[in-house]
Amino acid sequence: MTDSARSARFLIVGPQGSGKGTQGVLVAEAFGVPQVSTGDIFRANISGGTELGTIVKAIIEAGDLVPDELTSALVRDRLAEPDADCGFLLDGYPRNRGQVDDLEAFLGSRGESLDAVIELDVPREESISRISRRAVEQGRTDDTEEVIANRLAIYERETAPILDVYRAQGVVVRIDGVGSLAEVTARIFEALAARGIEPCEAVADGAVA
Repeated sequence: MTDSARSARFLIVGPQGSGKGTQGVLVAEAFGVPQVSTGDIFRANISGGTELGTIVKAIIEAGDLVPDELTSALVRDRLAEPDADCGFLLDGYPRNRGQVDDLEAFLGSRGESLDAVIELDVPREESISRISRRAVEQGRTDDTEEVIANRLAIYERETAPILDVYRAQGVVVRIDGVGSLAEVTARIFEALAARGIEPCEAVADGAVA
């Protein structure tokens, strides 16, 4: 394996409906690293009754957004756990430039950096179509086209710009997110392999199947 394959520190980014949650699970499993999402971290701390979890619970119950500083503190705690020593896949964090700066400072203090930022490129119309279809299948009447469009606008305004930071670092892997699950997964592994970042062949085959 090449030097870049010795660690697997990834960030997956994409708009709602891009399939990044599902693809993130597959990539994390293939590389044997934890998928780290802020939603899971919030729930784990709340259910575990941690000090930070108690604070987050109060914020969420009040209908407010969890501040960047607190979100970053929770992510730092998670990434400091032993199972993330050799890598991780971040999903849903960082969401904005402030969180990018927090993550960069944390990784830099450990002499680490992201090996790849996986960008799932899905046209807005396709995202809206996918989310609308999923809403119908799941009977979610709150996912109206207007609500979906607003979520995408927030992503485009706040999250998409963080990719410029990582493009400057040369770590963005842009993936066409339109196609079947298997097709998109295969594109991700091919793009990572082109950079010398490959999981164990047997594990990767199992993930793509």
